[in-house]
Amino acid sequence: MAGRSVVIIGAGQAGSDTAAALRAQGFTGSITLVGDERHPPYQRPPLSKGYLTGATLREDLLLRPETFYPAQDIELLCGDEAVGLDREIRSVTLRSGRELRYDTLVLATGARPRRLPVPGADLPGVLTLRGADDSDTLRARLADGGRTLDLAVVGAGFIGLELAATARKLGHRVTVVEALPRALQRALSPEMSAHLSTEHQRRGVRLLLRREVTELLAGATGEVRALRLNDGELVPADLVVVGIGVLPNVDLAVGAGLAVGDGILVDEHLRTSDPDIHAIGDCARFPSPHAGRPVRLESVQNATDQARTVAAAVCGAGEPYTAVPWFWSEQYELRLQIAGLTAGHDQAVVAGDVEQGRFSVFCFREGRLTGVESLNRAADHGISRRLLAAGTDLTPEQVARPGFDLKHLARQAT
Repeated sequence: MAGRSVVIIGAGQAGSDTAAALRAQGFTGSITLVGDERHPPYQRPPLSKGYLTGATLREDLLLRPETFYPAQDIELLCGDEAVGLDREIRSVTLRSGRELRYDTLVLATGARPRRLPVPGADLPGVLTLRGADDSDTLRARLADGGRTLDLAVVGAGFIGLELAATARKLGHRVTVVEALPRALQRALSPEMSAHLSTEHQRRGVRLLLRREVTELLAGATGEVRALRLNDGELVPADLVVVGIGVLPNVDLAVGAGLAVGDGILVDEHLRTSDPDIHAIGDCARFPSPHAGRPVRLESVQNATDQARTVAAAVCGAGEPYTAVPWFWSEQYELRLQIAGLTAGHDQAVVAGDVEQGRFSVFCFREGRLTGVESLNRAADHGISRRLLAAGTDLTPEQVARPGFDLKHLARQAT
């Protein structure tokens, strides 16, 4: 591997982990890691939770100490952006004018928030939450001299509900507006979705389902002051946060003629339509053996595991990417963990104590377990990941039996 060069575009979780994994796996060539943000690589999950409350400090966000990169002979370029890719000469051009030559290129360009396509969406006080700078702005606004604010959150996905929980902890009045019939509809089973919705409402969140924002209205200062919904209701808002999903950053790939379709298309080895270029993390759509179709996953686990897979491929030991997907979310004292993929299931069985908020939803498609959603049941989550990785033959009938014990079943299987 000596003498070869790897350029990584994107200094988030996927990009940073690729650089680290390359060195850990013995790569001795040059590594250049390029990020368009001015910050060294940092974690994003705390941005909607502990970082907003102040429980997580800025230095605690860093994925690795700043000394890690020079110590590992990794050139880290922050605050610059890749604006051109020439596949013929294997070169990336940065906004600063610098040109980087590569033998292998890794695109870890991430995603950006969708904008709300209604009048008033660009008013002051209308925010999105994706990066550390967004979180800094939101934290300052939520502090606002200790004043209790009317916060409107558009979108009842993970970001929206995590933010709603944090804002309630800080004492603000929160309204969440969701166009779909239930919260987290694209991500969770109806059973888990209903439980989380009830918990938010019990803690004072006003959750408006099947409602759409048609306009954002300004107050006397020119800042946002209210949302108009499709039924005519006006929702007061000192601050609006839009959390209606993300779009993969594919402009560089499109400009270079790579295959793209809701993400940069890659094969099972995470190679793009150009074998010298890989794409990983939030920007990549890959063939998932667990979904049975190409998917694009936005998760820390996916970014980290794909980084290791690409590093191994560069080092000559590449294997197909087959990791079991898993996700987590924290809202209030609730810890939700998801093993596998539950979207598209046709049967769900609940096990545990729903009343006490400690239960799991086992999701099946055509009788096969595809994913498990666990609330405050960490043991279920860990065992489910192992069972899914091993290709378990767990059936809905087994889970539905009185006294079903996943730990006991796992012990029998080993």
